[in-house]
Amino acid sequence: MRLFVFGYGFSGQALARRLKARGWDVAASFRRDPDRLTADGVEAVPVDDRAALADALARSQAVLVTAPPDERGCPGLETLVPALAAGGAFPDWMGYLSTTGVYGDRRGRWVTERSRLAAQSVEGARRVSAERDWLEVGRGMGLTVTVFRLPGIYGPGRSALDRLREGKARRIVAPGQVFSRIHVDDLAAGLDASIARPRAGGIYNLCDDEPAANSDVVAYAAGLLGMAPPPEISLEEARLPPSAMRFYAESKRVSNALAKAELGWRPAYPTYREGLKAILAAGG
Repeated sequence: MRLFVFGYGFSGQALARRLKARGWDVAASFRRDPDRLTADGVEAVPVDDRAALADALARSQAVLVTAPPDERGCPGLETLVPALAAGGAFPDWMGYLSTTGVYGDRRGRWVTERSRLAAQSVEGARRVSAERDWLEVGRGMGLTVTVFRLPGIYGPGRSALDRLREGKARRIVAPGQVFSRIHVDDLAAGLDASIARPRAGGIYNLCDDEPAANSDVVAYAAGLLGMAPPPEISLEEARLPPSAMRFYAESKRVSNALAKAELGWRPAYPTYREGLKAILAAGG
């Protein structure tokens, strides 16, 4: 079995690691530096080599697209759709990683996959369009395309523990503001479960069970490290850049019930507490 990843970053690397442990081969596209891929035992495919892309896709049973859209739309669509057609590729599963930002602000209320999409940022609106385009491609080409809406992703090397050690963590207090998150290994497990149970047009929220405020997570991480937590500061005092301010302007609780019911998936780290403990125990 073979996985192809378009956008080999934190999430794609986690899925590749999980599948390689079961004997899968993995290939991924690259633009500039193939060394990171080859160091992971991943076949590096130049993104601008159409023949190589077509060949790699034709040999893949699963395709994951993680690259975010820009002002022109999803780069994966522009690159992969012609390559899929050229190579006569028909993978069993295609996954597109979107964001829970498509729901916009819900003032702390719960959202499900059936909730109205109300993106409030340019980035969120682009994700809404990319989701729609990928699902239309799936229908038009007869491909099993599945969309995954993700919250903040954390894991080894990318958590509140790292920010505290670097002296960059802040306990920003925004009254009533909560958000969901997911450990990168739970994300990979959810994608793996979907590969085993592909459903064309499926849309799943992959997140943990306990939405929480930023200040609570940072305080807990500081306790694990035996550090005094940073002082709480208001959103106004934080003077965040516009991109971060847009994040704090949204508050919602994201339900993962559908992924649990249809995929048989359960997060190994149902809250940030289990996730941070595991990272620390592993030396992260």
